[in-house]
Amino acid sequence: MTEPRPRNRLARETSPYLLQHAGNPVDWHPWGSEALELARREDKPILLSIGYSACHWCHVMAHECFEDPDIAAVMNERFVNIKVDREERPDLDKIYQLSHQLLARQPGGWPLTLFLTPDQLPFFSGTYFPPAPRHGLPGFPELLERVSAAYREQGEAIAEQNRSLQEALARLAEPPRDQGMHADPLNAARQALAARYDGQFGGFGQAPKFPQPVALSVLLRSYARSLRTEAPDREALSMVCTTLRRMALGGIYDQVGGGFARYAVDRHWTIPHFEKMLYDNALLLGLYADAWHATGDELYRRIAEETGRWLCTHMQADAGGFYAALDADSEGEEGRYYVWDRDEVRELLTDEEWALVSQRFGLDGPPNFEGRWHFHVQASFSELAKALRRPRPQVLGIWESARRRLREHRMERVPPGRDEKVITSWNALAVGALARAGRLLGEGVFIDAAERALGFLHAHCRSPETGRLAATWKDGRAGATGFLDDHAFALEACLELLQARWSEAVLDFARSNADALLAHFEDPDKGGFYFTADDQQALIQRPRPLMDDALPSGNGTAALALNRLGHLWAEPRYSIAAERALDAAEGAVMSAPEAHGALLLAWDELRRGLELVIVRGERSAAIPLVRAAGRYFTPHRLIFQLPGDAAPPAATAGQTSASGALAAAWVCADQRCLPPVYDERSLMDRLGNPA
Repeated sequence: MTEPRPRNRLARETSPYLLQHAGNPVDWHPWGSEALELARREDKPILLSIGYSACHWCHVMAHECFEDPDIAAVMNERFVNIKVDREERPDLDKIYQLSHQLLARQPGGWPLTLFLTPDQLPFFSGTYFPPAPRHGLPGFPELLERVSAAYREQGEAIAEQNRSLQEALARLAEPPRDQGMHADPLNAARQALAARYDGQFGGFGQAPKFPQPVALSVLLRSYARSLRTEAPDREALSMVCTTLRRMALGGIYDQVGGGFARYAVDRHWTIPHFEKMLYDNALLLGLYADAWHATGDELYRRIAEETGRWLCTHMQADAGGFYAALDADSEGEEGRYYVWDRDEVRELLTDEEWALVSQRFGLDGPPNFEGRWHFHVQASFSELAKALRRPRPQVLGIWESARRRLREHRMERVPPGRDEKVITSWNALAVGALARAGRLLGEGVFIDAAERALGFLHAHCRSPETGRLAATWKDGRAGATGFLDDHAFALEACLELLQARWSEAVLDFARSNADALLAHFEDPDKGGFYFTADDQQALIQRPRPLMDDALPSGNGTAALALNRLGHLWAEPRYSIAAERALDAAEGAVMSAPEAHGALLLAWDELRRGLELVIVRGERSAAIPLVRAAGRYFTPHRLIFQLPGDAAPPAATAGQTSASGALAAAWVCADQRCLPPVYDERSLMDRLGNPA
């Protein structure tokens, strides 16, 4: 009988990613003082490996290299080995991804492999390395020997390189110099995105192709603003709609179970990288709900509803928090859970279901994924109705029946691994998206799910002593003190939930997060926000994220949400902090508007105006006023419905409704609220909605 392999220090961690490596023969350390002190004491370089549990190439490198006893022996002899879950420590990931770009002069990714001096400065970096040389990459054992020798023999050159790297990191951490804003940076971003837009298949660039929901939100905002002009920007709307339609009908969307994969490996959205991330689905849920509100296209509504149901059914824990991700792999193969054999599908379905499914997904053609079929739509329901000579509603019913059979059969397979840690920032994105989708689509169950998730964050991820959030939670343990994104996204989530369902407790939580942002993350001298708090561990850089990446920029979200809360609560210090953040970022936004979408959304509301509509009164009388205010797609308008016995927001302080009125609506803009109105027509006249 084979003896079980001894487990290393990672066995004491809660991160599913770190636990995946607890049985490696590598003497892994988590990031912390013990490992850093060991490197200094023994004068050994640090091998830092950053990844996450759903990462396919992280699994590949782990199997090929970290499970190999001979490779592990070299790692243990020559290095202090540190393994980091990028989802638990986004601060480390941001710093060392940027360091890799400076050293290697190319983008990073995961796994990220760096070699550091004991003072945490990287002197060589890469991503995936194979066990033997291939595809122009050195073999990992050879690389270990070369790096170890360089550390012993080239100390002076490494020290000089480190000085240059430190200087570059310091420059990048400072706000760029103000070069003067574009007259209309939102339009400048729209033009830059149009130049990169794929007019045939939607999205931006070629392959691999990512959804880029923040960029699409910028285009949708540009369209919404243009509705008040004589020339509505139909091209901006078309770029959004074509992209959303192509994704919804493509293989990046799970046609059987719902939910989006992280990206497509091809230009056509056909084959995804199969991992599913909470943050992608949260951002896309909100975007599809907005697109339905802007256009009335029922495809967008269906995709939003299916994505929301997938989140609530497969990603929400009984306690309310949302899990982080589903792996790309199952049974050791990428995509195995999602792909089909043609005969397998044929045996599951009735004749009429097979006639529809085989045409809808091209099962009568060649396979598209390693000898099997991954579903993407090749015939619309309208085309199928014509081909099958059936009414469209009947075709939809046949598809729902077939999909139910396919889904139930697929659930009997070995599922992909699920990372069940709760990431505060990603949960906040899910709360905000579900609240908005629930409000726009009339899906109360989405709002219920959002309330439960926010309640989980408040109960388990918030310190009752300090009011600060933790970045993660897993197995009853809160992780590191939260970062900028955790508090900024949670503040924005509270404001979305308040629009869906007013709650004094949620308002208090919003103010708590706003106060934490100002107290611990704001740059008191230059404005804007650091990613790490003033009392967190000092690293080689204190990042100040301005550009969007897979997530909206924390500075942009903080500015947007603080400005909104400042207007709702008539609290100048929130609005002033938002203005200072925007001022500090102007140089960066000027240089590349399209890369700063979250900041542009904040700019739009701070510089072009934000509207608040506050409806207060008896529910049956208030609902028509709320519907009138939300009839048109106006994303810079926030609508709050308060029960008649709720304390009025500070924005309407001193104003009362007429005696005997069952409900009243206040319109607030430009730091003032107009007298209340009591009927839909008067409210529409006051808002000046586009026809």
